[in-house]
Amino acid sequence: MKRIAIDPITVLHPHPVLLVGTFGPDGRPNLMNAAWGGICCGEPPCVAVSLREATLTYHNILHHQAFTVGIPSRRHVKIADYVGLVSGRDRDKFRDTGLTPTKSEKVNAPLAVELPFSLECQLLEHHRLGLHTIFIGEILGIQADEDVLGPRGLPDIEKTEAILWGGFGNNHYFAVGEKLARAFSVGKESG
Repeated sequence: MKRIAIDPITVLHPHPVLLVGTFGPDGRPNLMNAAWGGICCGEPPCVAVSLREATLTYHNILHHQAFTVGIPSRRHVKIADYVGLVSGRDRDKFRDTGLTPTKSEKVNAPLAVELPFSLECQLLEHHRLGLHTIFIGEILGIQADEDVLGPRGLPDIEKTEAILWGGFGNNHYFAVGEKLARAFSVGKESG
């Protein structure tokens, strides 16, 4: 098989679909699709999202020093795409999608009640890297539907039916697939 060199581009599979919730300076709730993000620290528990300065969410996070990260399920794929297509400067995304905004219990940011679970994040720090800024939020709480919790009381990936984005090379949404093997265990068979 021949290896091909590819110029640098933002390719990493998969991209989680994250719906970032913020309040504007006027208290209006907003929701944005941000597929560039993920867990970045275990202690303290933190999540990072990368945003362009042109987005309303960027400015809302800086204003309130807080945001939520909602995890949409497969039944929310149209909504997830919509909130990434339009600007909260022009549209009320909660009203347009029928999602119900509620204030986070832990931070000054909204979350969408209908999403399986949401992380409540206080802005810890942010770093500008060229076109994007990485916002690192300390997870102060998690709001979850009881029916998506697994045996350990945490959101279960199969029950949440979280969706993924295939990236610019594919540009489609995907459902989480089949279970392959137990992590931190199957590799023991290789040694």
